[in-house]
Amino acid sequence: MGHNIKHRQFHTKRSLVIYFLKGSLRYFILSIVFASIVSLADLMNPKIIEYTVDSVIGDQPLAAPGFVQRLANAAGGIGFFREHLYLIALLVLGIALLGAVCRYLFMLFDSLGAETFVQKTRDSLFAHIVRLPYAWHSENHTGDIIQRCTSDVETIKLFISEQLMSLFRVVLLIVLSLWFMMRIHVGLALAEALFIPVMVLSSVFFHNKVGAAFEKVDREEGKLSSIAQENLTGVRVVRAFGRETFEQERFMRQNAGYTNLWYHLQLILAAFWTSGNIYATVRNLVVTVLGVVFCVQGSLTAGGFIAFLSYNALISLPVRGLGRVITEMSKAEISIDRLRYIMNAEEEQDGVPVDSLGSLRVQGDIVFSHVSFTYPGRDHEILHDISFTVPAGKTVGILGSTGSGKTTLLSLLNRLYELPDGKEYTESAADSASTSQTAGSTARQPADGSEAVQPACAGTITIGGIDIRKIPRSVLRRQIGMVLQEPYLFSRSLAENIGIACEDVTQAELDRAAEIACLDETIEHMTRGYDTFVGERGVTLSGGQRQRAAIAQMLVRRTPVMIFDDALSAVDAETDARIRQKMQEQIDDATVLLVSHRITTLMHADEIIVMESGKITERGTHEELLAAGGLYARVYELQTREADS
Repeated sequence: MGHNIKHRQFHTKRSLVIYFLKGSLRYFILSIVFASIVSLADLMNPKIIEYTVDSVIGDQPLAAPGFVQRLANAAGGIGFFREHLYLIALLVLGIALLGAVCRYLFMLFDSLGAETFVQKTRDSLFAHIVRLPYAWHSENHTGDIIQRCTSDVETIKLFISEQLMSLFRVVLLIVLSLWFMMRIHVGLALAEALFIPVMVLSSVFFHNKVGAAFEKVDREEGKLSSIAQENLTGVRVVRAFGRETFEQERFMRQNAGYTNLWYHLQLILAAFWTSGNIYATVRNLVVTVLGVVFCVQGSLTAGGFIAFLSYNALISLPVRGLGRVITEMSKAEISIDRLRYIMNAEEEQDGVPVDSLGSLRVQGDIVFSHVSFTYPGRDHEILHDISFTVPAGKTVGILGSTGSGKTTLLSLLNRLYELPDGKEYTESAADSASTSQTAGSTARQPADGSEAVQPACAGTITIGGIDIRKIPRSVLRRQIGMVLQEPYLFSRSLAENIGIACEDVTQAELDRAAEIACLDETIEHMTRGYDTFVGERGVTLSGGQRQRAAIAQMLVRRTPVMIFDDALSAVDAETDARIRQKMQEQIDDATVLLVSHRITTLMHADEIIVMESGKITERGTHEELLAAGGLYARVYELQTREADS
């Protein structure tokens, strides 16, 4: 992605919905057209019944619009229809069939629009999420992201396809019904119209209550999804440590809280629908009593009364539906905001267009120069003034305790996290001033003479003299192979997992990578060989097999830079030595960064770096570090004593 491409921000809910509606809007417009025809068909039958009762069966003059009277006269007049009542029945049946066909088309296009909307929404969300920075994924729970992309998308779909699309039909039906009612009897129509604002105001009152309650429910559902997702993916850990009861109780507590919130939401909705029932009952009672009074007084005919009651029944559900649209809108607003949070997150941006360096070959010395780093939102400096060089084609080992900054260092090299351009300082710089001064580092002195402040993130990383921030991430990551301590394998075959990062990988390349990773003998003993299905996260393989599969996955790419982040911790010492020996024999031109807690893994590296609390405390060859008698020598002595015992 080039530097001139700006990420689109959705400042309003409407702008996001309009963006998601691309491709489905035409279906919704067609559904509105057919819904309008259905409403007109529903409105015609009560008038036909009124004319039939008053003018065909009764002796009232036909009080119909001019074009209706001309059609009746052309067909033979009122007398003709009085003698052939079945024609009126056929007319009513024909209008009903027209309404049925249009109702089918309305539902068809509404469903097409809804599913197209969901497809566009999920495609957009997934395409955006996979391009978000690694730091964003670290800050957001996977279960909550999944819940937003499923439940919240479904909530918005239901609102648009069921409530919003019905809104046009409801409004049309109410307006035209009131117009027909006014033509039948003005006073009775006004009595009917007075109840509509009451229902709308009641819906507005419940709107905010439903919205606040649904936001809590949606948030707690995300937490529940996160717990379920973590336990399903980490089921082996849960079972291995006998934590089934603990995790079950944890899930049940969260589920109980979630259920209570739903119970509270349902109480609000029950109160809303109950008030709607009371409103509908009172309205029907008032309309019926007044209608009878007007009939007795002679201002309303029997046919008009029947037609009025038909219109009253026709708009009873739509009026309540209008209230439901308002209450459901509060749910949709919350869901849209939750999706807007994802879509407004900034994607990874490269400083230069990919085209300008698309064919660049990353090679040469890797130089870390005065690198300091603090994770966003934290006041503890993870790396402090790190400087060292990895010569091209050489192997540098890194030893350090947990939390010393080893993985962070490698993540910066791969641009999973980003260093600033060296000219800007983070807001947390002041918090690290005392730490930086006690460390004896060079501080930035403000112009006003106040206490010097050390930048929380600073420094540069170059490969072959090129600042990695000037290399597009896609180009850089294609040429840096990385194997993590906890590799992730997909639910696919072993061959697909090994060749997942390559296009058109050959069997010879798979065999070569598997041989170097010492995975070939394991594959030979598998019934289906390379076609063996690997369960989610590689659950069907042992820890050592997963690590070796991940190593083969990297080796098949033939990257000029290779990173092993404690990637041999799950294999035995003999296999570890065999893998390193084969790599030296067949990949001697690669630049290797090797992180390990095992001295035997590091001892043959060209240089070894020892890190403590984000700083380099020792560096040299295996023999030099042993002679220095520092942390490296103590770890070596401890591991040697354990091996001997």
